[in-house]
Amino acid sequence: MTDPAPTGPPPGGTPTGPPTGPVVVGFDGSPESLTATEWAAREAQRRGVPLEVLEAWPWPKRDVVGSDQTYHRALAHLADRESALSALVPGVPVSSAPVSADPVEALEEASHHAALLVLGSRGLGTLRGFLVGSVSQEVLRRSVCPVVLVRAREDEPDGAVTVGIDLAHPPENVLAFAFRAAALRSAPLRVIHVWSPPAGSEYMSYGAIGGLEGELSSVEWTGLAEALDPLRTLHPEVEVTADLVRGKPAVELVDAAATARLLVLGRRLRHLPFRHHHLGPVAHAAIHHVHCPVAVVPYD
Repeated sequence: MTDPAPTGPPPGGTPTGPPTGPVVVGFDGSPESLTATEWAAREAQRRGVPLEVLEAWPWPKRDVVGSDQTYHRALAHLADRESALSALVPGVPVSSAPVSADPVEALEEASHHAALLVLGSRGLGTLRGFLVGSVSQEVLRRSVCPVVLVRAREDEPDGAVTVGIDLAHPPENVLAFAFRAAALRSAPLRVIHVWSPPAGSEYMSYGAIGGLEGELSSVEWTGLAEALDPLRTLHPEVEVTADLVRGKPAVELVDAAATARLLVLGRRLRHLPFRHHHLGPVAHAAIHHVHCPVAVVPYD
């Protein structure tokens, strides 16, 4: 049995979701969602787009004891949050809406009109990683627009916007997001491509390995320069550093994010049933072990 033929934009095309659409942030009243709404509000202000605060909850039947009070309390908290965010970012249109639906389904649906989804995530104490629940992981797998995970109780740190790209896949969407993020923050951009010699090269002689690596790294540098040149021209104000790193992508990018302001990664947009979607090892490692905000950008 073969997979169904892909639909939608051609390879290398942009994912669904208008770049000038609103920033949509999930809210459930938790400390991590409070941090996420503040980060999302400032991002909407940078982009000059509206902010939508979405509280998704499959409301219980209203005749259950205590459910009516819970419902109205949640509505009051949501209204209070909308007012606080409006005061935080004057001039940004802020709206909020309770949605009687499963959170994953509601956020996945919102990704079709949003420019960006923002979710909060709890920290793991001294490990400084993400404790990513089932909702966050499912939204990351399903969303057709970029998703940012934000740590609870932490402002976006100083430092460069850091992006990891894989030249074996079209990097245009991922790089475009990273360049724009750096430009909006007046921050430098660090572009990292992690590569490794082909399997079996470890059995070659030292001299042969050295010659092979030199030849391969030259090819990788050329591909990296070709990928960056159009965006350097589009964003001449962004200071760009390009690094070609030999190693394992998950390990190298997690290490690089230690001094990053924002880590940007790609995720292949699969036109398959949702049960077949997955994040891949690099994004999976990053969302569990990186302390700065992490943006996961889908691409075809």
